[in-house]
Amino acid sequence: MTANDRIQEDISEMDFDRSAILAAFLAESAEALHQVEHDLLELESNPADHELLHDIFRVAHTIKGNASALDLGALAGFAHVVEDLLEVLRNEESQITPALISLLLKATDALRVLVPEAVAGSAQLSPEQQELRKQIAHEVQQRSERVIKTEFTGSKATVGNSVAIGGANARRTLRADIEKLDSMLNLTGEIAITQGRLRKLVEGLDPEVSRELLEVHNEVERLYMGLQEQVMNIRMVPVGPLFRQFVRTVRDLSQGHGKQARLEVHGADVEIDTTVLEHLKDPILHMVRNAIDHGLENPEDRKAKGKEACGVITLSAEHSAGSILVKVRDDGAGFNRAKIAQKAKALGLIGDSEWIPEQQLYRLVFQAGFSTAEAVSDLSGRGVGMDVVQRNIDALRGSIDVQSEDGKGTTITIRLPLTLAIIEGFAVQCGGDTFIIPLDFVTECVELTQSVLADGNNILNLREQALPYLSLRDVFGCTGQRPARENVVVVQAGGLQAGIAVDALIGASQAVIKPLGKALQQIAGIAGSTILGDGRVGLILDVPGLLNTVMQSNPQPLARA
Repeated sequence: MTANDRIQEDISEMDFDRSAILAAFLAESAEALHQVEHDLLELESNPADHELLHDIFRVAHTIKGNASALDLGALAGFAHVVEDLLEVLRNEESQITPALISLLLKATDALRVLVPEAVAGSAQLSPEQQELRKQIAHEVQQRSERVIKTEFTGSKATVGNSVAIGGANARRTLRADIEKLDSMLNLTGEIAITQGRLRKLVEGLDPEVSRELLEVHNEVERLYMGLQEQVMNIRMVPVGPLFRQFVRTVRDLSQGHGKQARLEVHGADVEIDTTVLEHLKDPILHMVRNAIDHGLENPEDRKAKGKEACGVITLSAEHSAGSILVKVRDDGAGFNRAKIAQKAKALGLIGDSEWIPEQQLYRLVFQAGFSTAEAVSDLSGRGVGMDVVQRNIDALRGSIDVQSEDGKGTTITIRLPLTLAIIEGFAVQCGGDTFIIPLDFVTECVELTQSVLADGNNILNLREQALPYLSLRDVFGCTGQRPARENVVVVQAGGLQAGIAVDALIGASQAVIKPLGKALQQIAGIAGSTILGDGRVGLILDVPGLLNTVMQSNPQPLARA
């Protein structure tokens, strides 16, 4: 019995939860339509792959059947004509043309809108949807004069409660509300805080009394770490489905602007926390749009340079030292240093005669209002887009690095934490307050002595390299007497290095991130808070924000990492 049959059987009963069935139908249809879009784009490149066409047909048939069972007439009727067209293509083995793929992509977009509208209670098609239905029906009529079969008994697409169907070896899956997963992760964080406090209490007891307690506590910690790892794994999802959504974006935007481009995806199986992935979609979209508009040349220009007429945009992901690296690369013309410098001077971001290293110059494109486009278009020209990238990546506690080579292309690398809930932090102290520096940003620690101080304000001589630094005590106005000897934590973000002077180093520990109250959200240099082992609140530093402070207070460039 298929999932479609089960739904219809459930509906025939008097006592059923319609809202739960609708929710399952909505979620499964959304996933299936994402796959249909991917399959259609694959079919455009490989029109002889009839298995792709069969898979697309099965989804349309399943949506139609389930919509009929749920009495969603308008949706069922639209899906029916889409199914008719796919049936003709399957039976006639008609040539798959780009125009036909475009029509089916429009139908997929329409279904994406129609499914939630139908579930919400809408019973009619919009004028645009009615017109698209007529276009599809006309295409069917042109391609076939025989009676189109409207039932396909071999459907294998599933809609239901996300439990895989099969034999004893079938993999069992279950949908879970992301809020429940957030709650589970939050609880594991609370356990970590309580365990830290308990360990301090046990360590303060008489050694003879505490020895056995510590043994038990160590075993509890071992079990907790296993539980936390499992909770984290549940939240991890592959980046592939997100990356593949941009295949359509690249196709449509390049065709609409007289360019040729294709998208390549690497590292699709790399996994990342689902919350991080949600916040990654907009930055990637803006970078892809920017690559098509500013990076890739017209086909004629590419041929003149000895390149293929079709440009390549590559999305890749990989794990690196407890973080994830997401790279957006194009093989276009590269960043135009002269144009960027000219615009930066016009906006007053740099002086008329000032020269800054390429890395810092390229980072200016992430400033709000910055655009080198000569005319406003639907892709660029308003200075909105790359600043969104910077804001979103900052919100994710990430960093951005830009590498560009004239005539060969640009690579933008985003470094992100694997999760937003728990971090490995390095605790430091200033004036009695404890601050947490995300460990991913920390490269080393040095003692602030006269031997490392260089000429000039707040400059260190670190292995014969000038390193700007700031005093955390001065930034946040920490009270108490300044120690006779301070320490400097050397941090790196976006390929740049600087130092943070602190009173004392405490050491590495796990920190559970807590949101800031409204009164603290606008304070520069603070990314969040955490509960320390002694029950006090510790502030988590915003390292990229502090580096911006160093850049503004030091006219000479930051050290390159």
